[in-house]
Amino acid sequence: MPVSPDFLDYVLEQLHPLGGITHRRMFGGVGVSRHELFFALIADDVLYFKADAVTVPDFEAAGCEPFRPFGGDKAMNYWTLPLEALEDPDEMTAWTTRALDAALRATTGKQRGT
Repeated sequence: MPVSPDFLDYVLEQLHPLGGITHRRMFGGVGVSRHELFFALIADDVLYFKADAVTVPDFEAAGCEPFRPFGGDKAMNYWTLPLEALEDPDEMTAWTTRALDAALRATTGKQRGT
């Protein structure tokens, strides 16, 4: 799951206008957070955004694919973005908002369960 420095720099540049973006290397990939809310990951130079039952239909309708670590059948709740989102700041903001909302819902659900 290596991530090239050029791709990481590109993704961070696209997300920079949102403010509060941080990243850290993990499991050979990179985790991306905004104000400490983990909402994206990068693996093999592909950006994946957090999704949930509310947002998965949007990702499916856009032809996106779920993240399948190790190429198996088990998918995680992270999905690729439409290619135009990586090149259009307005699209990037819209998809990032979906991912942040899904991450927030997941965090809120965990807090209620404790």
